[in-house]
Amino acid sequence: MVLEVSPPHQTFDNGQVAGLSTEVVELMLQQAGLQPRYEVYPWARAFRLAASTPNVLIYNMARTPEREGQFDWIGKVARYQFGLLKLTSRNDIKVQQLSDIHGYVVGAQREDFAVEWLKNVAKQPANRLQLQPDVVETWRLFAKGKLDLMIDDPNAIQAMLDKHQLTRADVQFVLFVPELELYSWIAIKKGSDPALVLRLRQAYAQIEGSPQLQKVLRPELTGTLTDPAFAQAH
Repeated sequence: MVLEVSPPHQTFDNGQVAGLSTEVVELMLQQAGLQPRYEVYPWARAFRLAASTPNVLIYNMARTPEREGQFDWIGKVARYQFGLLKLTSRNDIKVQQLSDIHGYVVGAQREDFAVEWLKNVAKQPANRLQLQPDVVETWRLFAKGKLDLMIDDPNAIQAMLDKHQLTRADVQFVLFVPELELYSWIAIKKGSDPALVLRLRQAYAQIEGSPQLQKVLRPELTGTLTDPAFAQAH
């Protein structure tokens, strides 16, 4: 099992892996009668290991067209509604439409789905894109003002705000994009043991009504973050 640190869904404190998505994964593995061994890496390394090693699970990963044929997809473990945010104090940053971000330095994580979106859809210039090993490092640079913008989910930023002694009033989401609203998954390399894949899928089916899963999928969030009223409320 490989993963990155990405609070609140995946945390790693005092040698212990935890978090909202981890609770779902552990519940599924209990149903499957499997004992996990977690290995925590920067996202790019975790992704490469999972993409090249049979029978290694990874979570939580966006299910993109580029990745579709590389993995068997076991089940959803989180829901994200990503947007671009800045420090509220940065009055020099003005974003009204997607093309406006071209004038600013945007931070993201290597091998993250958001990088492909920034390159291929947003057409972010390469010299205005800074890639970090994980979201923790992206937040460190962002909080220090080394990045103009970064991508995150308003429901997933509290731990990073606390870490950098920031409040929600200190950050502002300037743009939400429909393509950045997605579910993330637990997945395993295509070509892994078919019996293991079946066992995992059957176990996941048994937990689909669980409070742990419903919590991370956040069914209470209706509408879209592109709605100004919704964005203001969050």
